[in-house]
Amino acid sequence: MPTDTWVDGITPEPGVAKPDPILVVDGVTRRFGGLKAVDVDHVEFQRGAITALIGPNGAGKTTFFNLLTGFDRPDAGAWTFDGRTMAGMSAHKVARRGMVRTFQLTKALSRLTVMENMKLGATKQKGESFAVALLPPLWRKQERAIEDRADDLLARFKLDNKRNDFAGTLSGGQRKLLEMARALMVQPDIVMLDEPMAGVNPALTQSLLGHVKDLRTQGMSVLFVEHDMDVVRDISDWVVVMAEGKIISEGTPDHIGQDRKVIDAYLGASHDAPTTAEEEQRQLAEAEAALDAQSAEREQLQP
Repeated sequence: MPTDTWVDGITPEPGVAKPDPILVVDGVTRRFGGLKAVDVDHVEFQRGAITALIGPNGAGKTTFFNLLTGFDRPDAGAWTFDGRTMAGMSAHKVARRGMVRTFQLTKALSRLTVMENMKLGATKQKGESFAVALLPPLWRKQERAIEDRADDLLARFKLDNKRNDFAGTLSGGQRKLLEMARALMVQPDIVMLDEPMAGVNPALTQSLLGHVKDLRTQGMSVLFVEHDMDVVRDISDWVVVMAEGKIISEGTPDHIGQDRKVIDAYLGASHDAPTTAEEEQRQLAEAEAALDAQSAEREQLQP
């Protein structure tokens, strides 16, 4: 588990202030009919940290991601990214500001080559303008720079030998790598990953984990949704827990593993305070098993 001095002295509780937050969310709600899928009073995400967003199925994690990145609109609330208001901004404008995301189900365009997929990740391309497209000297230099950056990223993610292959021929894990590499084409400040390990075979899991850690080393902030608690423990500086649309807990991975609110959320029932140390350990073990069961189910579904 990573350690970072910024967590020292921070009280592990929902909505706790961070020393240098890059993303601050206030009063965000989203309803679907009579269901309040997201109901977040206040949460902050630390700059330069890897933060995991976890919670039981149906907790509202992906909906929360969709709201923050412009793929959905909230019923109420606001949030700032690096001090700038983002609420109501469309997804492509959010990406241009430096906040990019990947999806649980990869969005690689199968009938385009790997390189063509990478180019789609670059923003503000001059050749996208019809008038400019008719004048190649105005965009060829930028096009070469985009290809050079794409080649560098493909080499970093060990996909350079797939450069001219159709994205549809890649394995599930390779498509995850491609999506992460494409997200970096905009040189983001924060990368938001929705279940980055879902559908990835064990051979590529460590590679993906290494790339996520590298993002932090390069000065980027990372916020990711994950069900695999081994992954959460391995790479997270901080963990935020959602249940029924609300933030119910925050803290280090070690703290979250001992938090009774988290235990109750995953077990789906409240428990009376244990009368013995043995009973407390039993309940903690049950919660741990419930967390790890989701990881095991996902491994069985991997090709």
